[in-house]
Amino acid sequence: MQLLQPQPKVNTSSLVPTLPIWDSNLTLNHVQQALWPKDALEKTQVDWLILHFNAWFSHHNVILFKGEHEPEYFPAILDQSAKIQFAHGFFNSALHEISHWTIAGAKRRLQPDLGYWYAPDGRTQEQQQLFEQVEIKPQAIEWLFATAFGRKFRVSLDNLTGDGGDGSQFKDAVFTQVQAYFSGQVQLPRDASHFLQCICLCIRNGKSLQATEFTREILD
Repeated sequence: MQLLQPQPKVNTSSLVPTLPIWDSNLTLNHVQQALWPKDALEKTQVDWLILHFNAWFSHHNVILFKGEHEPEYFPAILDQSAKIQFAHGFFNSALHEISHWTIAGAKRRLQPDLGYWYAPDGRTQEQQQLFEQVEIKPQAIEWLFATAFGRKFRVSLDNLTGDGGDGSQFKDAVFTQVQAYFSGQVQLPRDASHFLQCICLCIRNGKSLQATEFTREILD
């Protein structure tokens, strides 16, 4: 399996409450197209997410859209933008696909499905280990996104009919990855950091995420 080529990184101290580093050029007026519909139906929140993501990342010639089937990434061709398709209009599916996209480097974004190898549900233990190896960072970043939106995050083993185990080691790895982002041991991809900053401006009145919002118990 080929792993994703990492995108250029940025310092993640913006996640640490004592060392907030924000792009001073970004303000609520720059990023908010419409008020966040906090108490609305998921469909309304999904529409808000699509509107804002497409505005926030228009410089990358990519659009987010909800599909009727499984998630998929389509690279840009000719006069058509790249497309991040998430599954069945689910908000958390959109966050998951966005997290994969933020990790992918420029070369991966030229490939269908970002160049991922994927074995369907029913994977063997060995295949599941490979799957989890690639999923640790995307799911850790998805957890950051979900928390910024005030939404519940659940890890996904995506192997209901295969040999996925109880998932405890994978949950440990996702939690450790999140803590590594907060400590600065590992840096967030630049687009993930930008997405988080925009979310926090619109949803959290500019308040940074704090390490105390993430505990291992949340994942059980």
